[in-house]
Amino acid sequence: MPLAVGTDAPAFTVKDTNGNTVSLSDFAGKTVVLYFYPKDDTPGCTKEACSFRDAHTEYLGKDIVVLGVSTDDEASHQLFTQKYNLNFPLLADVDGVLTKAYDVDGGGYSKRVTYVINSEGKIAQVYDKVNTATHAKDILAEIS
Repeated sequence: MPLAVGTDAPAFTVKDTNGNTVSLSDFAGKTVVLYFYPKDDTPGCTKEACSFRDAHTEYLGKDIVVLGVSTDDEASHQLFTQKYNLNFPLLADVDGVLTKAYDVDGGGYSKRVTYVINSEGKIAQVYDKVNTATHAKDILAEIS
C-alpha cells in the first residue's frame, strides 16, 4: 500500500545514473515527481521513461524535478539512459532501501508507483495505476 497523501516524504540519499549522490533534501523548496518502476529497458518502463523524457521541458518550465527509481544498478541505468536519450536522473536503489521506505517493494523490484512531493516535503499526490505512455502528461494536467 503506497504512502498516503499528506505524509512526510521519506528522506533518501542514493546514487544516480552517473554515480552522483542524490538526496531528497537537494530539492528542498521544489516539487519533485519521484516515479518508481520495475526494470530498465522493459516495454512498460520504457514507455513511461520516454513519456517523462518527452515532457521534460514542460516539467522544467514549471520548476518540477523528475526522478526515476528502480532497483537496477548505475550501469543498467546508464545503458537505459543512453539507449532512449533520457534527460532526467534515474536513481539506483540497488539495496531496495528507497523502495521499502516508500512502500513500493514488489519483492525484489519496485512497483510502478509515482509520488508528487510538494515544496514542503509532503506527499501531495500518489499514482498507483498509470498509463505508461501518457503518465508524464497526465501528471502535468493535474498539477497545472
